[in-house]
Amino acid sequence: MNFKNSINEYYHYIVYTLLTVTLLYIFLLSSSAKSINFALYTTRNSVYQPSNTFNTKIHGDKLEEALAGASTEDKTVIITILNKAYVEGDKPMLDIFLDGFWLGEGTEDLIKHLLIVVMDQTSYKRCMFLHLHCYKLETDGVGFIGEKLYMSKDFIKMMWERTRFLGDILKSGYSFVFTDTDVLWLRNPFPRLSHNNSIDLQISTDEFNGNQWSEANLINTGFYMIRSNNRTIALFDKWYTKKDNSTGLKEQDVLQKMIREGEVRNLGLKVRFLDTVYFSGFCQNSKDVRAVVTVHSNCCRRIKSKTADLTVVIHDWKRFMSATENETSWFQWTPHDHCRDSWRH
Repeated sequence: MNFKNSINEYYHYIVYTLLTVTLLYIFLLSSSAKSINFALYTTRNSVYQPSNTFNTKIHGDKLEEALAGASTEDKTVIITILNKAYVEGDKPMLDIFLDGFWLGEGTEDLIKHLLIVVMDQTSYKRCMFLHLHCYKLETDGVGFIGEKLYMSKDFIKMMWERTRFLGDILKSGYSFVFTDTDVLWLRNPFPRLSHNNSIDLQISTDEFNGNQWSEANLINTGFYMIRSNNRTIALFDKWYTKKDNSTGLKEQDVLQKMIREGEVRNLGLKVRFLDTVYFSGFCQNSKDVRAVVTVHSNCCRRIKSKTADLTVVIHDWKRFMSATENETSWFQWTPHDHCRDSWRH
């Protein structure tokens, strides 16, 4: 073997070795990339993602994380609370609630600030499937899964748990608009809500007496806006402490009593009562569809009746939106027959 042949063989050996190492590197890199992509895919697409769990006695970062995700720049969140009964059926209450945001005027973008607080795994899975801001609330072994009939013992207990949880949110430094899931948002409510920082609480009414500052108004806790400050935190603390001495009364009745007896005023709070022309309900329909902002299925006893009549409200709204200007002048809401009949059974 001459010197030239030795050089050629050595050269071929070096090229072969480099080629082998290169192919092996490409193979390993490709396998690693596939593993990473699969992990990302399963993380992003898994329905069974870990739940945000909040224990009402032990505060943690999970609640803060959920609030921050839905919050506006000024730390305001829209909150609704629901359970399994609101996500089941041919047309669940949650779906009807979201229809309002989709069909309303200036409401679609508000969903990014909506935090849905759920009380069981079924409603949590449904919320996550819809790609909403979701937070699972657990309350020390107390179950609030099925429908709680209006003014039943479990209904009253659930309303008090809600009050305690919302008080915790105020203590976290977040202001919020609370809305029951059976409230249709047909227009953006914020232009109709005062931005005066001296007003602590703006609350809807079952019946509006014409004076937005009158403590004689009949309130409804199904829709209200509250600012986080020392006064409102003190209000929720005092409100909740009355739970054990208010047998047979729901939290709304207790707050109504506190307002009329001057306890809320004595805490230094300024309260504005919302006109049903804008923030209406089945107890007192808005008289002006061109001004109405929200429609609440209050004065109604069962979820099935609420969903039936709220569906009719959506049909009425679509009819109004497609009507000519002359036709809207004689517009009237369809009677809420299902809710009226719900009291007979």
